[in-house]
Amino acid sequence: MKALTWHGIGDVRVEDAPDPRIEEPTDAVVRMTSTAICGSDLHLYDVLGMFLTPGDILGHEPMGIVEEVGPQVSHIKPGDRVVVPFNISCGQCWMCRGGYMAQCETTQVRDQGKGAALFGYTSLYGSVPGAQAEYLRVPQAHFGPIPVPEGPPDERFLFLSDILPTAWQAVRYADVGEGSTCAVIGLGPVGQFCVRVARYLSAERVIGVDNVPERLELARKHGAEVIDTSRTSDVGAAIKDATGGRGADGVVDAVGMEAHGSPLAELAQRAAGKLPDAVAKQAMQRFGVDRMAAMTTAFDSVRRAGTVSLIGVYGGQADAMPMLDLFDKGITLRMGQAHVKRWVDEIMPAVTGDIDPLGTEDLTTHRMPLSEAPHGYELFKHKKDNCIKVVLKP
Repeated sequence: MKALTWHGIGDVRVEDAPDPRIEEPTDAVVRMTSTAICGSDLHLYDVLGMFLTPGDILGHEPMGIVEEVGPQVSHIKPGDRVVVPFNISCGQCWMCRGGYMAQCETTQVRDQGKGAALFGYTSLYGSVPGAQAEYLRVPQAHFGPIPVPEGPPDERFLFLSDILPTAWQAVRYADVGEGSTCAVIGLGPVGQFCVRVARYLSAERVIGVDNVPERLELARKHGAEVIDTSRTSDVGAAIKDATGGRGADGVVDAVGMEAHGSPLAELAQRAAGKLPDAVAKQAMQRFGVDRMAAMTTAFDSVRRAGTVSLIGVYGGQADAMPMLDLFDKGITLRMGQAHVKRWVDEIMPAVTGDIDPLGTEDLTTHRMPLSEAPHGYELFKHKKDNCIKVVLKP
Protein backbone atom coordinates (compact mmCIF):
# COMPACT_ATOMS: atom_id res chain seq x y z
CA MET A 1 0.00 0.00 0.00
CA LYS A 2 0.95 3.67 -0.18
CA ALA A 3 1.51 5.52 3.08
CA LEU A 4 2.80 8.89 4.32
CA THR A 5 6.04 8.25 6.22
CA TRP A 6 8.29 10.42 8.39
CA HIS A 7 11.99 10.78 7.52
CA GLY A 8 13.13 13.80 9.48
CA ILE A 9 12.18 17.30 10.55
CA GLY A 10 10.10 18.74 7.72
CA ASP A 11 10.58 15.59 5.61
CA VAL A 12 7.53 13.39 4.98
CA ARG A 13 7.15 11.14 1.93
CA VAL A 14 4.52 8.94 0.33
CA GLU A 15 6.09 5.49 -0.07
CA ASP A 16 5.25 1.82 -0.36
CA ALA A 17 4.59 0.13 2.99
CA PRO A 18 3.47 -3.40 3.95
CA ASP A 19 -0.26 -4.00 3.82
CA PRO A 20 -1.71 -4.33 7.32
CA ARG A 21 -3.26 -7.64 8.37
CA ILE A 22 -5.23 -9.12 11.24
CA GLU A 23 -2.78 -9.90 14.05
CA GLU A 24 -5.08 -10.26 17.05
CA PRO A 25 -8.67 -11.56 17.32
CA THR A 26 -9.82 -8.03 18.25
CA ASP A 27 -8.28 -6.40 15.15
CA ALA A 28 -9.89 -4.99 12.03
CA VAL A 29 -8.45 -3.73 8.76
CA VAL A 30 -10.07 -0.59 7.36
CA ARG A 31 -9.60 0.85 3.87
CA MET A 32 -9.19 4.60 4.27
CA THR A 33 -11.56 6.84 2.33
CA SER A 34 -10.59 10.04 4.17
CA THR A 35 -7.86 10.91 6.65
CA ALA A 36 -6.96 14.39 7.85
CA ILE A 37 -3.79 16.24 8.79
CA CYS A 38 -4.06 17.35 12.42
CA GLY A 39 -2.33 20.21 14.20
CA SER A 40 -0.72 17.55 16.38
CA ASP A 41 0.85 16.07 13.24
CA LEU A 42 2.68 19.35 12.80
CA HIS A 43 4.39 18.76 16.16
CA LEU A 44 5.91 15.62 14.64
CA TYR A 45 6.75 17.47 11.45
CA ASP A 46 8.61 20.23 13.27
CA VAL A 47 9.26 19.56 16.98
CA LEU A 48 8.96 15.97 18.24
CA GLY A 49 11.00 14.11 15.63
CA MET A 50 13.32 12.69 18.29
CA PHE A 51 10.52 10.25 19.21
CA LEU A 52 10.07 8.96 15.64
CA THR A 53 11.94 6.49 13.46
CA PRO A 54 12.37 7.04 9.71
CA GLY A 55 9.61 5.15 7.94
CA ASP A 56 7.00 5.62 10.70
CA ILE A 57 3.51 6.08 9.22
CA LEU A 58 1.79 9.23 10.47
CA GLY A 59 -1.85 10.17 10.91
CA HIS A 60 -4.58 9.66 13.50
CA GLU A 61 -7.82 10.94 11.94
CA PRO A 62 -9.16 7.88 10.06
CA MET A 63 -12.38 7.07 8.27
CA GLY A 64 -13.12 4.30 5.81
CA ILE A 65 -14.70 0.98 4.90
CA VAL A 66 -14.15 -2.18 6.93
CA GLU A 67 -12.27 -4.78 4.88
CA GLU A 68 -11.74 -7.55 7.44
CA VAL A 69 -12.41 -8.20 11.15
CA GLY A 70 -10.99 -10.59 13.71
CA PRO A 71 -13.15 -13.32 15.29
CA GLN A 72 -13.84 -11.28 18.45
CA VAL A 73 -15.16 -8.24 16.57
CA SER A 74 -18.95 -8.31 16.24
CA HIS A 75 -20.32 -4.74 16.16
CA ILE A 76 -18.83 -4.02 12.72
CA LYS A 77 -18.45 -6.18 9.60
CA PRO A 78 -16.81 -5.93 6.17
CA GLY A 79 -18.46 -3.24 4.09
CA ASP A 80 -19.41 -1.03 7.05
CA ARG A 81 -18.56 2.67 6.97
CA VAL A 82 -16.68 3.62 10.14
CA VAL A 83 -14.76 6.38 11.87
CA VAL A 84 -11.84 5.29 14.06
CA PRO A 85 -10.97 7.25 17.25
CA PHE A 86 -7.37 8.42 17.45
CA ASN A 87 -6.83 6.82 20.86
CA ILE A 88 -6.86 3.04 21.06
CA SER A 89 -9.01 1.83 23.93
CA CYS A 90 -10.53 -1.48 25.00
CA GLY A 91 -13.86 -0.32 26.50
CA GLN A 92 -13.57 -2.87 29.33
CA CYS A 93 -10.85 -1.76 31.76
CA TRP A 94 -11.44 0.38 34.86
CA MET A 95 -10.45 3.58 33.03
CA CYS A 96 -12.64 2.91 29.99
CA ARG A 97 -15.65 2.00 32.13
CA GLY A 98 -15.20 5.32 33.92
CA GLY A 99 -15.16 7.24 30.64
CA TYR A 100 -11.39 7.85 30.57
CA MET A 101 -10.61 6.12 27.28
CA ALA A 102 -7.44 8.18 26.71
CA GLN A 103 -6.02 6.44 29.79
CA CYS A 104 -7.05 2.90 28.78
CA GLU A 105 -5.22 0.42 31.02
CA THR A 106 -5.11 -2.22 28.28
CA THR A 107 -3.20 -0.05 25.80
CA GLN A 108 -1.29 2.27 28.17
CA VAL A 109 2.31 2.69 27.03
CA ARG A 110 3.74 1.88 30.44
CA ASP A 111 7.39 1.74 29.44
CA GLN A 112 7.10 5.44 28.53
CA GLY A 113 4.83 6.36 31.44
CA LYS A 114 2.10 7.44 29.05
CA GLY A 115 -1.62 6.86 28.57
CA ALA A 116 -3.48 4.96 25.88
CA ALA A 117 -1.70 4.15 22.63
CA LEU A 118 -2.41 6.48 19.71
CA PHE A 119 -2.34 5.93 15.99
CA GLY A 120 0.66 7.39 14.19
CA TYR A 121 2.11 9.27 17.15
CA THR A 122 5.68 8.46 18.21
CA SER A 123 7.31 5.92 20.48
CA LEU A 124 5.83 7.76 23.47
CA TYR A 125 2.41 6.42 22.44
CA GLY A 126 3.25 2.99 21.16
CA SER A 127 4.65 3.55 17.65
CA VAL A 128 1.36 2.31 16.17
CA PRO A 129 1.28 2.72 12.36
CA GLY A 130 -0.93 5.64 11.44
CA ALA A 131 -3.86 6.43 9.18
CA GLN A 132 -2.36 8.57 6.42
CA ALA A 133 -2.28 5.46 4.29
CA GLU A 134 -4.47 3.36 2.05
CA TYR A 135 -5.22 0.81 4.80
CA LEU A 136 -5.14 0.83 8.59
CA ARG A 137 -4.88 -2.01 11.08
CA VAL A 138 -7.19 -1.14 13.99
CA PRO A 139 -6.38 -2.81 17.33
CA GLN A 140 -9.19 -3.12 19.90
CA ALA A 141 -11.67 -2.98 17.02
CA HIS A 142 -14.28 -4.77 19.14
CA PHE A 143 -14.78 -1.36 20.80
CA GLY A 144 -13.14 1.52 18.95
CA PRO A 145 -14.62 1.97 15.45
CA ILE A 146 -17.77 4.06 15.21
CA PRO A 147 -20.30 2.94 12.56
CA VAL A 148 -21.79 5.87 10.63
CA PRO A 149 -24.61 5.95 8.07
CA GLU A 150 -24.20 6.03 4.32
CA GLY A 151 -25.18 9.14 2.43
CA PRO A 152 -23.59 12.32 3.79
CA PRO A 153 -20.03 13.17 2.70
CA ASP A 154 -17.11 11.86 4.76
CA GLU A 155 -16.47 15.28 6.30
CA ARG A 156 -19.80 15.12 8.15
CA PHE A 157 -18.34 12.26 10.24
CA LEU A 158 -14.54 12.24 9.75
CA PHE A 159 -13.85 14.65 12.56
CA LEU A 160 -15.44 12.31 15.11
CA SER A 161 -12.03 10.62 14.99
CA ASP A 162 -10.36 13.43 16.92
CA ILE A 163 -10.95 17.15 16.60
CA LEU A 164 -14.71 17.26 17.18
CA PRO A 165 -14.69 15.17 20.40
CA THR A 166 -11.53 17.06 21.39
CA ALA A 167 -13.37 20.36 21.06
CA TRP A 168 -16.47 18.95 22.76
CA GLN A 169 -14.43 17.79 25.75
CA ALA A 170 -12.58 21.13 25.87
CA VAL A 171 -15.83 23.06 26.08
CA ARG A 172 -17.35 20.63 28.59
CA TYR A 173 -14.21 20.90 30.70
CA ALA A 174 -14.48 24.71 30.58
CA ASP A 175 -17.89 24.46 32.30
CA VAL A 176 -19.57 26.33 29.47
CA GLY A 177 -23.34 26.41 29.70
CA GLU A 178 -26.41 28.53 29.17
CA GLY A 179 -25.77 32.21 29.70
CA SER A 180 -21.99 31.87 30.03
CA THR A 181 -19.14 33.55 28.19
CA CYS A 182 -16.49 31.28 26.67
CA ALA A 183 -13.17 32.49 25.27
CA VAL A 184 -11.27 30.31 22.81
CA ILE A 185 -7.56 31.03 22.42
CA GLY A 186 -6.46 29.80 19.00
CA LEU A 187 -8.79 29.32 16.05
CA GLY A 188 -7.22 26.42 14.22
CA PRO A 189 -9.46 23.43 13.45
CA VAL A 190 -10.00 22.49 17.12
CA GLY A 191 -10.56 26.10 18.12
CA GLN A 192 -13.10 26.51 15.30
CA PHE A 193 -15.05 23.55 16.61
CA CYS A 194 -14.77 24.90 20.17
CA VAL A 195 -16.52 28.08 19.01
CA ARG A 196 -19.30 26.06 17.38
CA VAL A 197 -19.69 23.59 20.25
CA ALA A 198 -19.86 26.40 22.81
CA ARG A 199 -22.64 28.05 20.82
CA TYR A 200 -24.39 24.69 20.37
CA LEU A 201 -24.22 24.12 24.15
CA SER A 202 -25.94 27.48 24.75
CA ALA A 203 -23.08 29.81 25.65
CA GLU A 204 -24.42 33.35 25.50
CA ARG A 205 -21.15 34.75 24.13
CA VAL A 206 -18.09 33.20 22.52
CA ILE A 207 -14.91 35.22 22.05
CA GLY A 208 -12.35 33.82 19.61
CA VAL A 209 -8.69 34.87 19.65
CA ASP A 210 -6.20 34.47 16.78
CA ASN A 211 -4.13 36.49 14.32
CA VAL A 212 -4.97 34.76 11.01
CA PRO A 213 -7.64 36.68 9.08
CA GLU A 214 -9.27 33.61 7.52
CA ARG A 215 -9.58 31.92 10.90
CA LEU A 216 -11.04 35.03 12.51
CA GLU A 217 -13.59 35.39 9.71
CA LEU A 218 -14.66 31.73 9.92
CA ALA A 219 -15.14 31.99 13.69
CA ARG A 220 -17.15 35.18 13.22
CA LYS A 221 -19.34 33.37 10.68
CA HIS A 222 -20.22 30.84 13.40
CA GLY A 223 -21.22 33.41 15.98
CA ALA A 224 -18.00 34.41 17.73
CA GLU A 225 -16.84 37.86 18.65
CA VAL A 226 -13.19 37.97 17.63
CA ILE A 227 -9.97 39.49 18.89
CA ASP A 228 -7.10 39.86 16.42
CA THR A 229 -3.83 39.53 18.34
CA SER A 230 -1.98 41.35 15.57
CA ARG A 231 -3.99 44.43 16.55
CA THR A 232 -4.55 43.83 20.27
CA SER A 233 -1.47 43.60 22.47
CA ASP A 234 -3.27 42.69 25.72
CA VAL A 235 -5.88 40.00 25.07
CA GLY A 236 -6.66 39.53 28.75
CA ALA A 237 -7.49 43.20 29.13
CA ALA A 238 -9.61 43.14 25.99
CA ILE A 239 -11.65 40.18 27.25
CA LYS A 240 -12.10 41.80 30.63
CA ASP A 241 -13.25 45.01 28.94
CA ALA A 242 -15.74 43.00 26.90
CA THR A 243 -17.13 41.32 30.03
CA GLY A 244 -17.52 44.32 32.32
CA GLY A 245 -14.14 43.75 33.96
CA ARG A 246 -14.92 40.22 35.13
CA GLY A 247 -13.32 37.98 32.49
CA ALA A 248 -14.66 34.94 30.67
CA ASP A 249 -16.43 32.22 32.67
CA GLY A 250 -14.48 29.53 30.85
CA VAL A 251 -11.41 29.75 28.62
CA VAL A 252 -10.14 27.10 26.21
CA ASP A 253 -6.46 27.08 25.23
CA ALA A 254 -6.61 25.42 21.82
CA VAL A 255 -3.04 26.34 20.86
CA GLY A 256 -0.54 24.45 23.02
CA MET A 257 3.19 24.17 22.70
CA GLU A 258 3.66 26.23 19.53
CA ALA A 259 2.03 29.50 20.50
CA HIS A 260 3.25 32.75 18.97
CA GLY A 261 4.66 35.33 21.36
CA SER A 262 7.24 33.13 23.16
CA PRO A 263 10.48 33.74 21.24
CA LEU A 264 12.88 32.20 23.76
CA ALA A 265 10.83 29.01 24.06
CA GLU A 266 10.52 28.84 20.28
CA LEU A 267 14.32 29.01 20.04
CA ALA A 268 14.61 26.22 22.65
CA GLN A 269 12.18 24.01 20.71
CA ARG A 270 14.04 24.46 17.47
CA ALA A 271 17.40 23.87 19.15
CA ALA A 272 16.11 20.66 20.75
CA GLY A 273 14.89 19.45 17.37
CA LYS A 274 18.41 19.69 15.96
CA LEU A 275 20.14 17.77 18.78
CA PRO A 276 20.99 14.07 18.53
CA ASP A 277 17.86 12.06 19.36
CA ALA A 278 19.06 10.77 22.76
CA VAL A 279 19.95 14.29 23.93
CA ALA A 280 16.82 15.83 22.40
CA LYS A 281 14.59 13.32 24.20
CA GLN A 282 16.14 14.29 27.53
CA ALA A 283 15.66 17.98 26.72
CA MET A 284 11.97 17.54 25.85
CA GLN A 285 11.26 15.28 28.84
CA ARG A 286 13.16 17.19 31.52
CA PHE A 287 12.96 20.88 30.66
CA GLY A 288 10.38 23.58 30.02
CA VAL A 289 10.37 23.92 26.25
CA ASP A 290 6.74 24.91 25.60
CA ARG A 291 5.76 28.31 24.30
CA MET A 292 3.52 29.44 27.13
CA ALA A 293 1.94 32.58 25.64
CA ALA A 294 -1.46 31.01 24.95
CA MET A 295 -1.67 29.41 28.38
CA THR A 296 -0.77 32.61 30.21
CA THR A 297 -3.30 34.49 28.08
CA ALA A 298 -5.95 31.97 29.14
CA PHE A 299 -5.04 32.43 32.81
CA ASP A 300 -5.25 36.20 32.44
CA SER A 301 -8.55 36.11 30.54
CA VAL A 302 -10.58 33.87 32.85
CA ARG A 303 -12.67 35.35 35.63
CA ARG A 304 -11.96 34.66 39.26
CA ALA A 305 -13.25 31.22 40.24
CA GLY A 306 -13.49 30.40 36.53
CA THR A 307 -12.21 27.41 34.58
CA VAL A 308 -9.39 27.04 32.08
CA SER A 309 -9.47 24.05 29.76
CA LEU A 310 -6.16 23.10 28.12
CA ILE A 311 -6.72 21.09 24.96
CA GLY A 312 -3.68 22.29 23.00
CA VAL A 313 -0.81 19.82 23.28
CA TYR A 314 2.06 20.63 25.65
CA GLY A 315 5.29 18.66 25.87
CA GLY A 316 7.64 20.20 28.43
CA GLN A 317 8.25 18.84 31.91
CA ALA A 318 9.42 21.98 33.69
CA ASP A 319 7.30 24.81 32.31
CA ALA A 320 6.93 27.85 34.54
CA MET A 321 3.38 28.29 35.89
CA PRO A 322 2.09 31.50 37.52
CA MET A 323 1.00 29.65 40.64
CA LEU A 324 0.45 32.77 42.77
CA ASP A 325 -2.11 34.13 40.30
CA LEU A 326 -3.75 30.74 39.74
CA PHE A 327 -4.18 30.19 43.46
CA ASP A 328 -5.31 33.75 44.19
CA LYS A 329 -7.92 33.68 41.39
CA GLY A 330 -9.18 30.25 42.45
CA ILE A 331 -8.93 28.90 38.91
CA THR A 332 -10.00 25.37 38.05
CA LEU A 333 -7.65 23.82 35.49
CA ARG A 334 -8.66 20.79 33.39
CA MET A 335 -6.79 19.16 30.54
CA GLY A 336 -5.91 15.99 28.69
CA GLN A 337 -6.31 13.93 25.54
CA ALA A 338 -9.91 13.59 24.44
CA HIS A 339 -11.77 10.48 25.62
CA VAL A 340 -13.35 10.13 22.18
CA LYS A 341 -15.88 7.36 22.79
CA ARG A 342 -17.10 9.10 25.98
CA TRP A 343 -18.57 11.95 23.94
CA VAL A 344 -19.78 10.24 20.76
CA ASP A 345 -23.35 9.62 21.92
CA GLU A 346 -23.72 13.32 22.85
CA ILE A 347 -22.30 14.49 19.53
CA MET A 348 -24.11 12.11 17.18
CA PRO A 349 -27.44 14.02 17.06
CA ALA A 350 -25.53 17.06 15.77
CA VAL A 351 -23.89 15.18 12.87
CA THR A 352 -26.62 12.77 11.78
CA GLY A 353 -29.58 15.12 11.30
CA ASP A 354 -30.73 16.89 8.16
CA ILE A 355 -28.87 20.04 9.13
CA ASP A 356 -25.22 20.50 10.11
CA PRO A 357 -25.30 22.74 13.20
CA LEU A 358 -21.59 22.34 13.93
CA GLY A 359 -20.55 23.14 10.38
CA THR A 360 -18.59 19.92 9.96
CA GLU A 361 -18.77 20.25 6.19
CA ASP A 362 -17.38 23.79 5.96
CA LEU A 363 -14.19 23.36 8.01
CA THR A 364 -12.16 21.62 5.29
CA THR A 365 -10.42 24.07 2.99
CA HIS A 366 -8.19 21.64 1.09
CA ARG A 367 -8.87 18.13 -0.21
CA MET A 368 -6.13 16.27 -2.02
CA PRO A 369 -4.99 12.75 -2.85
CA LEU A 370 -2.62 10.96 -0.50
CA SER A 371 0.13 11.40 -3.06
CA GLU A 372 0.06 15.16 -2.36
CA ALA A 373 0.26 14.81 1.44
CA PRO A 374 3.73 16.45 1.74
CA HIS A 375 2.31 19.51 0.00
CA GLY A 376 -0.64 19.42 2.40
CA TYR A 377 1.73 19.52 5.37
CA GLU A 378 3.47 22.58 3.94
CA LEU A 379 0.18 24.37 3.31
CA PHE A 380 -1.14 23.62 6.79
CA LYS A 381 2.06 24.45 8.66
CA HIS A 382 2.62 27.77 6.94
CA LYS A 383 -1.11 28.65 6.65
CA LYS A 384 -0.71 29.14 2.90
CA ASP A 385 -3.60 29.51 0.48
CA ASN A 386 -6.02 30.30 3.35
CA CYS A 387 -5.52 26.76 4.66
CA ILE A 388 -7.48 25.78 7.78
CA LYS A 389 -7.94 22.00 7.42
CA VAL A 390 -6.50 19.45 4.97
CA VAL A 391 -8.28 16.17 4.21
CA LEU A 392 -6.43 13.46 2.29
CA LYS A 393 -8.22 11.00 0.01
CA PRO A 394 -6.14 7.78 -0.17
